[in-house]
Amino acid sequence: MFRLTEYMHQLVTPTPVRARAATGPVRPVVIWNLTRRCNLKCRHCYTVSADVDFPGELSHEQAMATLDDLGDFGIPALILSGGEPMGRFDFFELAEAARRKVRFLALSTNGTKIHGEAADRVAGIGFQYVGISIDGIGRTNDWFRGVDGAFDDALRGVRECKKRGIKVGLRFTLTRDNAAQLPDLLKLCDDEGVDKFYLSHLVYAGRGDKNRGEDAQHDHTRRALDMLIERAWSAASEGAPLDLVTGNNDADAVYLLRWAEARFAPDRVAHLRDHLEAWGGNSSGLGVANIDTLGRVHPDTYWSDYTVGNVKTAKFSDLWTGNDPMLAQLRRRPRPLKGRCGACAFKSVCGGNTRIRALQLTGDPWAEDPACYLDDAEIGVADAAERLTVTPFRGKRHDPVHCFD
Repeated sequence: MFRLTEYMHQLVTPTPVRARAATGPVRPVVIWNLTRRCNLKCRHCYTVSADVDFPGELSHEQAMATLDDLGDFGIPALILSGGEPMGRFDFFELAEAARRKVRFLALSTNGTKIHGEAADRVAGIGFQYVGISIDGIGRTNDWFRGVDGAFDDALRGVRECKKRGIKVGLRFTLTRDNAAQLPDLLKLCDDEGVDKFYLSHLVYAGRGDKNRGEDAQHDHTRRALDMLIERAWSAASEGAPLDLVTGNNDADAVYLLRWAEARFAPDRVAHLRDHLEAWGGNSSGLGVANIDTLGRVHPDTYWSDYTVGNVKTAKFSDLWTGNDPMLAQLRRRPRPLKGRCGACAFKSVCGGNTRIRALQLTGDPWAEDPACYLDDAEIGVADAAERLTVTPFRGKRHDPVHCFD
């Protein structure tokens, strides 16, 4: 996640750079897909969820044991996701237990079930944040979400959270079919008092891989970032309340840095870059981890084809601190990147961006990310002819042997 508003503040009121801890295991933010059951049919769903029971999901006892381990391990945050997490049979019991065990508990939901008694229980648990997914206004959202009335139900969920004093955010996945509605969604945030707006770039996983032809074209992406950056500048310089973040395209940080270079003194730009390098960009396998509905542990929520181990048979803490070769490669700085990503002058800022897109397109997780929307000059690639040319992958989606080349 790229915290756009937070880093914009460094241009207004600079603060000292916080260095990463030099020793000990990195304890990640864990995104836990509790269930694949979901009442919607989203076109870009990375878990390919549906409104049915799926076999093999963790039992209540297995889930509680995993919570105990996550608490003992000291993870900084836990995000309960799905499918639709509120559709799991023991959701509220797990959430109540999680709130006692982790420092920060968030809920990632489609929002349609947050009303009445369920809304009271969400508030009573004490979630520090509820993120509700909306992919357009009215019928546009319903088309993306596959169910008529999904927009109205999600908006009701936003209002029920606000009514109960819960910090709430909107999550929006940018594609070419909904990019034009970004201004309307930002206005919706203002009108409803939404605390955070999260723009997610499409990741080629699950139905998002099947529908990657709908990914936002680079010019749409740039226009969207221009709009968010201007809004974030207003927030930082004028005290506007909406917090803006983006996800799944760490080139956004480089885009912000280039924006700052055109407007601020070199010392202020250098200070911003120091903060961005301390963040380090993409954190798959390092600061972010995923537990899927079957208990399998992945480097992040989109790496379903690569499994570190399973919490049914081993503790998450042991798996995460073990000797897994893919995690070791993802934790390298710099990573063994190829193509434009390998030649980029900003690897220390974006960390090589989202590796799963490169993997899905080429079969090689270290190839260039096809969703980087900056041109060669913007990323400091002096001679594009010297780049490694990446041939589109035509074989099986993923052969694990290629991951360690």
